[in-house]
Amino acid sequence: MPVIEVVLGDITREDVDAIVTAANESLLGGGGVDGAIHRAAGPRLAQAGAALAPCAAGDAVATPAFDLNPPVRHVIHTVGPVWEGGDYGEADILTSCYRRSLEVADEVGAHRVAFPAIATGVYGFPPARAATIAISTIRATPTDVEHVRLVAFDDETYDLLTAAAQA
Repeated sequence: MPVIEVVLGDITREDVDAIVTAANESLLGGGGVDGAIHRAAGPRLAQAGAALAPCAAGDAVATPAFDLNPPVRHVIHTVGPVWEGGDYGEADILTSCYRRSLEVADEVGAHRVAFPAIATGVYGFPPARAATIAISTIRATPTDVEHVRLVAFDDETYDLLTAAAQA
């Protein structure tokens, strides 16, 4: 089981092997954390993503990190669920996002991985529930990843992830 660390900050500045982005199915970039990662990695990230698209909700794929500063070598794109009230398998899809991202990290040999709070922005997944799913899935997924950094973009997300990690 990897060491899990919760931090407040900018995921594009993490000192890790791979950064996970909360992507849309096109893998072309979008708003929020995905847009920030695409801007930092440069236009080749969208080109590489387009070659792998579409990516289904709950799945994950990797591309090179392009212009992200080393040691980041890979961007892992995962597509979270759009929240529709919780009766449409959203929790299972979010669980799959974290599990598949760790599997892809293993495939590319990443031992240190940074995750955002997947699907809690414009996709509307309730942040407290998402934090619990993130922590429990990372803890339950067999992986060679040694260190996971959960990067919160605001104080509320940081507090929710910290509480879930301590539970």
